[in-house]
Amino acid sequence: MGKTGTTATVPGETASKWLRRWDAQQERYVADREERFAVLCDVVEAALVDVAEPVVLDLGCGPGSLAGRLHERIPAAKIIGIDADPLLLGLARGNYGDDITWVNADLNSPTWRQNVPATIHAAVSTTALHWLPVERLAELYRTLGGLMGPGGVFVDGDHMGVGTDPVSALAKTVGERRAARAGVLANEEWKPWWAALKADPALAEQVEAHEAWATEVSATRAADASTHSGTNALTVGEHSAMLTDAGFSSVAPVWQVGDDHVLVAVR
Repeated sequence: MGKTGTTATVPGETASKWLRRWDAQQERYVADREERFAVLCDVVEAALVDVAEPVVLDLGCGPGSLAGRLHERIPAAKIIGIDADPLLLGLARGNYGDDITWVNADLNSPTWRQNVPATIHAAVSTTALHWLPVERLAELYRTLGGLMGPGGVFVDGDHMGVGTDPVSALAKTVGERRAARAGVLANEEWKPWWAALKADPALAEQVEAHEAWATEVSATRAADASTHSGTNALTVGEHSAMLTDAGFSSVAPVWQVGDDHVLVAVR
C-alpha cells in the first residue's frame, strides 16, 4: 500500500446527496460531531492567526467534512486532504471542489509524506487515526513533528479512553447516554450507508475503484497482520506520550464529552 492515484470526481449534486447522508450516519457515532468540528477549527484558527499562508493537512479526510469546514473558516489556508479511498475522495472533490487539494495516499505507509509540502503549520484528523497500528501512528507523529516548526499544531478529534477503570467505562457510558439524548441513535448506520452508496448507478466508476482499493488492502493485511489491528485503542495519555516523544512540547485535551476528545499538541 502507499500508492497515490487519480480520483474520479463525483458530479456535484450526487456528491452533495451522499455527503448529507454521510454526515448524518457519522453523527450516530459522534453525537456532538459539529461541535467537535467547531473546536478543531477554533484551535487551528487561533494557532495560525499570525501565519500569512498556512498549510494544513487533514489526515484520513474521508469525504472531506472537516477539510471543508476548515476551508470555510480559514480561506487563506492551503488545505490538503489525504485519504487512501478513491471513492471517498471523489465525493470530497465533487462536493467541495478543487479549492482544497485532495491527495490519494495511504497513511499506513511512509510514502504519504511524498505528497505534502516540506513545511506545514497544522495537521488535523477526526475519527480516523484509531485505525493505524501503534507503531505506524508513532511514525506518523514523528513525521508531523519534523514537518512543523515551533508553534505548529496537531489536533485530533476521536474516541480515546481515559486510561483507568472504572472511570474509562463510565466515560463510555456518558458518551452513549449523550447520543441517546441527542436523538442520533436512529440515524443510518455505517454498513447500510455503504450498501446504498455502492448500489447507486451514478457511482459505478468510483465504486469499481473503491473495490479495487479494498481488495488491495485486504491482500496487504493478509500478508502482514501488523498493518491492521482494528483499532489501536490508545488512551489520551498514551497519545500524549507518543506526541511528546515525537517532539511536541505541550499536549493536552481541550474538549471532551464522555470518551470523545479533541487532543491538541503544540510543536
